[in-house]
Amino acid sequence: MPHHTSHAGVVLVVDDAIETLGFLCEALSQQDYTVLVARNAAEALERLEIATPDAVLLDCVMPGETGFSLCRRIKADPAWAHVPVIFMTGLSETDHIVEGFACGGVDYVVKPLKLPEVLARLARHMHNAHVGRMAQAAVDVAGMGVVVLDRQGRIAWRSPQAALWLEQAFGASTAAATAWLQSAWDTTAQHPLGGSSLLAQPVGEVGIGERMLVLRVGTDNLRASTQRLQDASLTPRETEVLGWLAKGKTNRDIAQILGMSPRTVNKHLEHVFEKLGVETRAAAAAIASGSLTA
Repeated sequence: MPHHTSHAGVVLVVDDAIETLGFLCEALSQQDYTVLVARNAAEALERLEIATPDAVLLDCVMPGETGFSLCRRIKADPAWAHVPVIFMTGLSETDHIVEGFACGGVDYVVKPLKLPEVLARLARHMHNAHVGRMAQAAVDVAGMGVVVLDRQGRIAWRSPQAALWLEQAFGASTAAATAWLQSAWDTTAQHPLGGSSLLAQPVGEVGIGERMLVLRVGTDNLRASTQRLQDASLTPRETEVLGWLAKGKTNRDIAQILGMSPRTVNKHLEHVFEKLGVETRAAAAAIASGSLTA
């Protein structure tokens, strides 16, 4: 993105009403924002090709392509998906508000616009997006990737590293990648990636019905991990206990699931650790998920 001298950020304003564009351009410029303007979806896409803004103020209803449709196109492009979209609407019907959120908008303001409200919401969402990008970069630097699935199991967000690994593992098949990620909703999943394993581990809920997964590449291939488990000659019961351990269950949880006492579970784990040649629960779980070298 081109360098700007403004410290407040870059805002793309999309509205077919000339008076609204003029009003917002003046107000935002006074707050040290760099303002890009567009009167319809086609012009907005042209502006986006030139510079990626820090936020978009988008009119819901415009001649030709609607703001809802444009928002979906913005969110579908990895280069723009992180940009917060705030809808401007004179419509107060619930279905329009719901559609705005459903297509990826983070907020909305009602016309006639109240400038203090617009500025406050804009600053807050730009700050949140900035923090999110910093967290995303930190995760990727740490050698992991992050994916967030929405309540329908669709990919709602993914970090650049996660996107790269998913492309390497599944190519252009978004459906295959999504199905694999869904299999990791409650437990660790793995998929071959070159001579290693791509691992997806659930972290927990990050919103209402949303689930975060951490992706990482194991240091060993799947075949070696499988061989190590075979060489350990675990009993069926020990295999069950290890399986639940790898899913993050506590001894008490495993005891309830398998109908035994926590003490019995602990005894099984002692045997598992001895056979696998490890000393910790984490190491045993890592072998079970195919991420520890043999």
